[in-house]
Amino acid sequence: MQSPGFDTTAPTLPAELKPGGVLIFSKTNGYRDEVSVQASNAALVAIATTRGWPAFVTENGAVMNADQLAKFKLVVWNNASGDVLNTDQRAAFKTFMERGGSYLGVHGSGGDPVISQGHTSLADWKWYVDTLVGAQFVVHSSIMPADIHIEDPKSPITRGLPTLWHRSEEWYAFAANPRATPGVHILATVDETSYTPGPATMGKDHPLVWWHCVEKGHAMYSALGHAGEFYSEPLMNRLLENAMEWLLDRSGQGCR
Repeated sequence: MQSPGFDTTAPTLPAELKPGGVLIFSKTNGYRDEVSVQASNAALVAIATTRGWPAFVTENGAVMNADQLAKFKLVVWNNASGDVLNTDQRAAFKTFMERGGSYLGVHGSGGDPVISQGHTSLADWKWYVDTLVGAQFVVHSSIMPADIHIEDPKSPITRGLPTLWHRSEEWYAFAANPRATPGVHILATVDETSYTPGPATMGKDHPLVWWHCVEKGHAMYSALGHAGEFYSEPLMNRLLENAMEWLLDRSGQGCR
């Protein structure tokens, strides 16, 4: 297995960047879909710009330091993969979360399993997978249409989404059902009778989107968003915007 490429020099944040916004982090030391990373970064920036939220995009893991993290309320791990942070950077981000920061994990950031080709995995960091995300992604189906059921239509995160949402996706399956973890709030599931999951099956209860507390911080993960063109879907972007708004609002407020 190749050694991961860790960044040691922090990026320079724009002088005009106001505090309290969104850090969009999309470093990949494992699997990378360039089209998807670029499209999702663009969608997230467009949402932030429209809403007037300060945003900074980087693939530099050295941004995970106490001083620079303090300038943000929300860190989006956008389709990140592989072992991307060194020991000090991991500790800084963990502290950011536990003291009240917010995290949004998008699709490939769900703890990619150890894969061939000599790549590292986000699963190498057990706190990230077990505590922050809340479940370990292990296998996915091919891209095909299926039915998403919005389990909590009253949540601000699901505002504007249909309770039965039919769309195509690469459907993720996880090593264990996050519903079994106390404190996890499931927002959406996929109906396995509406497609052919193959080995990527979780049975009758197949969560896709959820949130939970990490000490004083809020963590949300969405398994949606494999292909670049998915980030031009209005409902996908509605989910991302709702999530970002909710997580920004709750940052620093404590978590119950």
